[in-house]
Amino acid sequence: MKDSNEFLYPLQWLSKASAGERVACELRMRIISGTVESGSILSENQLASEFSVSRSPVRDALKVLASENLIRLERMGARVLHITEKEIQEMYDVRLLIESFVFERLVHMETEELVKDLSKIFEMMKIAIQYKDADEFSKQDLEFHDTIIRSIGHSHIQMIWNNLKPTLESLVLLSMRYRFEEMYGDFERIIENHELYIEAIRKKDRDLMVQSLHQNFDDVAKGRVEELWMAQETFTKGVEKEDD
Repeated sequence: MKDSNEFLYPLQWLSKASAGERVACELRMRIISGTVESGSILSENQLASEFSVSRSPVRDALKVLASENLIRLERMGARVLHITEKEIQEMYDVRLLIESFVFERLVHMETEELVKDLSKIFEMMKIAIQYKDADEFSKQDLEFHDTIIRSIGHSHIQMIWNNLKPTLESLVLLSMRYRFEEMYGDFERIIENHELYIEAIRKKDRDLMVQSLHQNFDDVAKGRVEELWMAQETFTKGVEKEDD
């Protein structure tokens, strides 16, 4: 892929990616950012030329984006679909359900090593803020939550998260770049919130976790933290009864 300032996805994140993955990552960013407008037609030949790859990785990338409902494959290429506010809302609903479910599992697990790992990532996040590096902060932020979710070793929860993560990654990148430019003071709240996350896991304190979920999701979950937390608790209790 050509080294260009026009690319939205961080090129340094693509060093180990396949050609198809590189194309998919960049196109996903362009679609979600609105750089490529909904209704636009993507041509395999044009994309292959732009990214300096053959048509095969382009086809692989388009298949991935179609599975994420960002495009619709057609005979002459692919049509870009509009990602709605409702779809974004639903993605954050699922993320909140996952993270609250994971916390309920952590209450019954040893978390000392997890807390150490999160504390290291937390320090990297603070350094990224100090240097006003939005991309590095986004990377560490995603790693923070990814580490929490991986820690419970739940293969199906991990599968759902992995399916959700590429689109969330683009949303987080775009959001953090905007915040670093326009809302830099908001990072004091964001840092306090992640510190609260770690403390809630260390103490296995549900009230602290609900508080941290509020701080992290109220702007995107539209005040539905309690509702989704209760839904997750009901599901978790049902699973525990079945296990009994």
